[in-house]
Amino acid sequence: MEPSSAATSLREKRRRVSSTAHETAKRLKTELEGAGAHPVRSPRISVPLDRLQQPITLNELTELLHYAALGKTGGIQQPSWCRLHHQRKVKGVNVVIVEGLTQSHFYKHYLTLRHLRTNYSSRITFSPPSQNVASGIFSTEVPKSDAPSLSKTHKENCEIPKAVKFHPVITKFGTRPRGLTAYLLTQEEMIQKKYPFRGMPGFEDFVCTDSVDCVTDSSPLYGLDCEMCLTEKGNELTRVSLVDSDGNCVLDDLVKPETRILNYMTKFSGITAAMLRPITTTLRDVQAKLRALLPRDAVLVGHSINFDLVALKLIHPHLIDTALLYRKEFGQKFKLKILAETILKRQIQTEEMKGHHPTEDAVAALELAQYFIKTGPCQVVEHHLEELWGYTIEEEFPDPPAATPSHRFADILQTLGRSVAFIGKRSDVDLDLSHQQWHNSDKEVLASFRRQTECPFLSVLQFSSVSDHLKRCVPHQERQYQRVCANLRDMCVVFAGPFPAGFSEKEVKQHFRCCGPVRKIKMLSTSGGVHAEVEFELLEGAVLALKTLNGLSLQGQSIKVQRPVYESMLDVDLTLDALTHDVLNTSHLYAVKSKPSVTERINNSAKINGNTFNAKCPSATCVKTTNGSHSAKVNDKRLQPELSEETVRETFGHFGAVERIILPAKPGKHTRHAYIKFESSEVKHAALSSSDDSRTEDYIICPSLTPPHLRSWVTLTTSAVDTEGEGEGSGHMHISSQDQEIELVMGKLDRCLGRLFRSLPECTLSVVVLLGHDSADDQRPGLCLMEIKSGSR
Repeated sequence: MEPSSAATSLREKRRRVSSTAHETAKRLKTELEGAGAHPVRSPRISVPLDRLQQPITLNELTELLHYAALGKTGGIQQPSWCRLHHQRKVKGVNVVIVEGLTQSHFYKHYLTLRHLRTNYSSRITFSPPSQNVASGIFSTEVPKSDAPSLSKTHKENCEIPKAVKFHPVITKFGTRPRGLTAYLLTQEEMIQKKYPFRGMPGFEDFVCTDSVDCVTDSSPLYGLDCEMCLTEKGNELTRVSLVDSDGNCVLDDLVKPETRILNYMTKFSGITAAMLRPITTTLRDVQAKLRALLPRDAVLVGHSINFDLVALKLIHPHLIDTALLYRKEFGQKFKLKILAETILKRQIQTEEMKGHHPTEDAVAALELAQYFIKTGPCQVVEHHLEELWGYTIEEEFPDPPAATPSHRFADILQTLGRSVAFIGKRSDVDLDLSHQQWHNSDKEVLASFRRQTECPFLSVLQFSSVSDHLKRCVPHQERQYQRVCANLRDMCVVFAGPFPAGFSEKEVKQHFRCCGPVRKIKMLSTSGGVHAEVEFELLEGAVLALKTLNGLSLQGQSIKVQRPVYESMLDVDLTLDALTHDVLNTSHLYAVKSKPSVTERINNSAKINGNTFNAKCPSATCVKTTNGSHSAKVNDKRLQPELSEETVRETFGHFGAVERIILPAKPGKHTRHAYIKFESSEVKHAALSSSDDSRTEDYIICPSLTPPHLRSWVTLTTSAVDTEGEGEGSGHMHISSQDQEIELVMGKLDRCLGRLFRSLPECTLSVVVLLGHDSADDQRPGLCLMEIKSGSR
């Protein structure tokens, strides 16, 4: 196509693309806003609330791993306990098993475990199994009835001749035809082979296309080819051609280099001095045209396309390189001319032509990629084995009858050409030794994983340094665990008093349950009067009691509400702040329904004692009604008001969209408190600032602190902490050097896990399992953290 006709085509294309791009941009913006923090069509995990508050087992975890790795195309159904959205985008699975740690350890060292608490948006209790977790992951069987396509693939692989089975194309891409996304260059390949890549040295002044994070199998292909000449700066662009998926040329421009030309390389480029003399188009002009022409989900195709992108000084993340599709042994490449003659039966770059024609080469590369995607790697190799790779399939002696195909997870993945690996301590793992690496420290495990040139599709890593340290430094594990639980329980405790003479435990409970469910009250007689230790089931209850009941006047006597004074509580304010901003709590609110009389008494007492509430403070808010009766006494016998999802939604829906109402009532008990999940954190903050809102019923509210997977904060502790004695048995011991050492080890573990997460490829499912503890006498739940790595993390 001549440049003049190409310009006309370009104008028409621009008009069409401009309209389409505008509509696409609006759609993408809408989807992004609706999806919150998740990129458009990126894979993500969601767990229904009713399932979130139940522990998962190893079998349920493997359900997720099977679906993430094989999906519906492999005959696998969605897990029964969660949903993995856009599974086809998942590029790999990484599981880290952390020995010796429980769910309680995670929240005890919550501030130290910064990576785990901030980078994983799904968290659920894990039931510790009695078997080896790594071995269980590799050896679990994929149900035969659910995986017909896997059996078919196994049969097909068995029928492939041995000469083809180990061919470089088959080794890289497997045997089955797959969508175009399977043949995109990975980020690791682009970095390793020095393709232009954002953030890499040498490409700082390159221009980036306006591309989406992830493309699909239906994304459009565009063929690209460039010609260069030799200038004082080296090779510079002199001509560029771009063709759409139908082979139509949409851009064919001559380009004037910035510096003096030393050699036009006419024999190869076809460019002469006469051709470039009238040209005023610059590299910057061409970059702008390409950015305007390419749809956001475009995939660029070329032969050794890295040289074309370097000449264009352009970065585009979604590439197919035909030089790497039709692979030769030892990294050698076919010339485009050879592939066109053999595959397309077309002559290009002939001796009669004066140099190469970039449009012709761009079309050839495009059609080669389309043929490869449509035909599939196995048939491409079989059809052109002798012509391209120079050897034939000789007659082979028949193999003995094949054994029944294995349906073990690891075996199926390897049958599909996907690598598996275990890295950790030497242990009884049900996996071939060739796929195991044994190391004695977490640092060595991480280094071994990061040294691999290509990340295994399924990798299981075992981290055991913390467990080893606990065994070595703390011989009495039971006592240490009791201390962990006691420290967590202390955050739910407040001390209150002095109360009027004769005040009973029941009367204390009647006053304090307006802040949330009370688990236990212990009356304390001191020389200063009657005091009480009040333990709430929820951390929010203790926070609200401190904010709303401190200074409350009872029978003319003001009471003081304060936290326990233990060393373990020194960083409690930092912990509460971190929990408030936890990724699981950003749009959650905690609310307790109270009687109008109780709310009025609290407000009046607060004013009398100089404790007036500030509606703009997010710590806690007392919200009063305009239509309630204020005649009831605080200690009357009538039932406390009970909540329902309808009343809560009606009340708090005024501030914005309510996504979910959680009413964590015990069986047979009245519901008085609720967790409210808004669609955005802005709506939550609006509700927190609503103390003078006349539409709101009588509620005391504060930001949510209890993660959604916990029914109450007390679920982290055991009855072992309910000790009545003092001293060492109470668990309130001062911080020892061993505690400080454990804190340091936890920090090293978290940093190690953070480096591992950053080294994972994009769209990898990352699972971290804190194993917990399982024995005949005691079972301490673990924790499962899940996230699919995206460009924003």
